[in-house]
Amino acid sequence: MDKNRFEERKKIILDIINSPNYVPMKIKEMAILLNVPKENREDLALVLNALVEEGKIGVNKKGKYGKVSNNLKIGTFVGNQRGFGFVLIEGEEDVFIPESKIHGAVHDDTVQVAVHSSAKKPEGKRREGEIVRVISHGKDEIVGLFRKSKTYGFVEPDNLKFNKDIYVSENDSMGAVTGHKVVVKIKDYGSDDRKPEGVITEIIGHINDPGTDIISIVRAYDIPMEYPEGVMNQVSLVPDEVSEEEKAGRLDLRDWQTVTIDGEDAKDLDDAITLSKEGDIYKLGVHIADVSHYVTEHSPLDKEALKRGTSVYLVDRVIPMLPHKLSNGICSLNEGCDRLALSCIMEIDKKGNVIGHQIAETLINVDRRMSYTSVKKIITDKDEEETLKYKELVPMFFLMEEVAGILREKRRKRGSIDFDFPESKIYLDAKGEPIDIKPYERNAATRIIEDFMLAANETVAEDFFWQELPFVYRTHENPDSEKMLKLCTFINNFGYDIKVGEDIHPKEIQKLIDKIADTPEEALISRLTLRSMKRAAYTTQCTGHFGLAAKYYCHFTSPIRRYPDLQIHRIIKENLKGGLGEKRENHYSRILNEVALNCSITERRADDAERDVEKLKKVQYMKKFIGEEFEGVISGMSAYGMYVELPNTVEGMVHITTFKDDYYYYDEESYALIGEATHHTYKLGEKVKIKVTGVDKIQRTIDFELAEDGNEDE
Repeated sequence: MDKNRFEERKKIILDIINSPNYVPMKIKEMAILLNVPKENREDLALVLNALVEEGKIGVNKKGKYGKVSNNLKIGTFVGNQRGFGFVLIEGEEDVFIPESKIHGAVHDDTVQVAVHSSAKKPEGKRREGEIVRVISHGKDEIVGLFRKSKTYGFVEPDNLKFNKDIYVSENDSMGAVTGHKVVVKIKDYGSDDRKPEGVITEIIGHINDPGTDIISIVRAYDIPMEYPEGVMNQVSLVPDEVSEEEKAGRLDLRDWQTVTIDGEDAKDLDDAITLSKEGDIYKLGVHIADVSHYVTEHSPLDKEALKRGTSVYLVDRVIPMLPHKLSNGICSLNEGCDRLALSCIMEIDKKGNVIGHQIAETLINVDRRMSYTSVKKIITDKDEEETLKYKELVPMFFLMEEVAGILREKRRKRGSIDFDFPESKIYLDAKGEPIDIKPYERNAATRIIEDFMLAANETVAEDFFWQELPFVYRTHENPDSEKMLKLCTFINNFGYDIKVGEDIHPKEIQKLIDKIADTPEEALISRLTLRSMKRAAYTTQCTGHFGLAAKYYCHFTSPIRRYPDLQIHRIIKENLKGGLGEKRENHYSRILNEVALNCSITERRADDAERDVEKLKKVQYMKKFIGEEFEGVISGMSAYGMYVELPNTVEGMVHITTFKDDYYYYDEESYALIGEATHHTYKLGEKVKIKVTGVDKIQRTIDFELAEDGNEDE
């Protein structure tokens, strides 16, 4: 059925169902009413199910289609390992689903849920409901641990939200043995009293084999690792060096003093910097690899890059958006090599205002490949040996520090929020075993590059906003007032406050971050403040960036590893070469919403995979320290106990049942655990001594108990 006929059928059926005398009926009865022959009833079912999925009609337990009941909603089911689940409904409160009311739904399914009357909702409790129908299954492949019995096997899913084992017959097991990590394709989702059934499609490796643990997480998130043949065929045609023909017509900046500044182990160098000063005006050049010159629209490389959306940075590997020949080769701004770039050259006054700028296709040649460590040694440590080694560049590095400070101060004055808490740096041995975990701190050199990239991103976004051209922006909405009120209550425990109204200004958050600087509770409050804010996303509307207190913002500076940057490079270059005609404007207007949404989704996927790998490696690391004692800070509270974070960023839970001196209850208003008899209190930010008692590789959790002298104040 073609699209027009499909939409026409939907309208006819909607009119019939919404008519005053309509009585709910099954597909067969609907087919008779509409004179649909038997051979076309499948098409009718597709139309009806599309209307159900759109929430325009409902379907009851007997399979009869009718008007949408006020209490029938469409949402996504999220399972829980303890048997119950929730249905997430866009724009509404989540609906709690007891185990007895799930009716065969599994994690990530799109479902129709009957929501109980709000009059029945107990005070302070979520709405409850019952799943009426599974509209579509969200997952048909699951990663898990295979266990074999005599005549069959079953897969225990890694994702504990998918809380049903999957039965696998001997013929469908691919010869897997107990302990293999596998991918299982579900062929039957089962029911309330029957397990799902599946077929093993891939054996990842044995659970004890090096690398199997991380690859299992990658496969669970469906992150592609291999490139299709068409992509590699295109890559084989990409040259190793820039040809003279390609250099023609570009702004030649090869005689400008140019550096890249990255981590020591970075291989995809996609941004370079030039900086000079003329009178009171600084001339800052941010030069970005011209990836779109090689990754052309609609090519196999482009389609694969869009599918991936972003590079994924895991503890032991990088899964790149683009193949290494591009990301580490022709698109990497390597020292001493002519490279094509897209440059944003800004004139900045002494107050940090960008008073003029030029965006141009350029030709550059990097003088030196610098590391953050080397630049820090020069500008912060005043290291004589390092200063002598790079003496011709030293004046520019100090000028960079000067300009970065001016730009940072301008952002601070307008209210930009600068979270500065340590991330984890996990060190592995050759077998992938974690041997050390340390906090990874930003330094003066990393901040310089951050400041320059932010300036370029803002400048480009503002330019294209005022040109009123289709574009992809990086936006960050204002936080929910309810979450801000909860944060306000929380920080009051530490003697801090923020002004919270219908809208909160980022300056309020920034003032809080300034107040907590260098205090014991800094990392804790910073993290909880960050969690209280919304996620940034890619959009086609320029609605501003709350966290940066910026009216205009986009991602322009990393086209090697982020698709939105690559997408806007194409638009920028077309515009530079004579402007976008009506046809091309319409083309971009048509595709960009989908591009922005896909990039937001793939970014979330990468973040989640990176977080899961980090949690797994922390669990593996702490297994070596079971029975040992450490000092940490209480970083979280719940009715189940308290979380304690160690100085190396590892976090574990002290379960409430392990407290020996009293029965403790959770006081939600004060975010504290209080002893019933002793009235002894444990509060967020408090230092405690703990003992490591266990780890769980499957759940990726670490268990602590309070050491005998667990509270410093005792």
